[in-house]
Amino acid sequence: MNITLQLALELISILVFGSIIFVWGIRYQNIKDEFKNFNLPNWLRDLVGIFKFSFAIMLLHENLEVIRLGALGIAILMAAALITHIRLKSEPFRMLPSFSLLCACVAISYMSSQLLTTA
Repeated sequence: MNITLQLALELISILVFGSIIFVWGIRYQNIKDEFKNFNLPNWLRDLVGIFKFSFAIMLLHENLEVIRLGALGIAILMAAALITHIRLKSEPFRMLPSFSLLCACVAISYMSSQLLTTA
């Protein structure tokens, strides 16, 4: 079971990493537009981006504690994004990416914790 859990952890971590790189790298203009539409300052957008990239890189580390910390960091950012969407009454489909990443990061955190306790 540990091999299956480890494989699932690696696959979900790569998926989360890739989605963050895609959204905050390739589709950065959408991020700029969204922060502008929500009347959030540029410095906050840049700080969130730095944190997201840093936490995403941590997901690719071989140390399970580092992976767990990266997942928890992204989960906190996604919870804040979800709260912002709810507060500003965004359409549900606009909340789906942050909710999906939140769930994926909670799963990564759980799996890494399970692997740590069996190691």
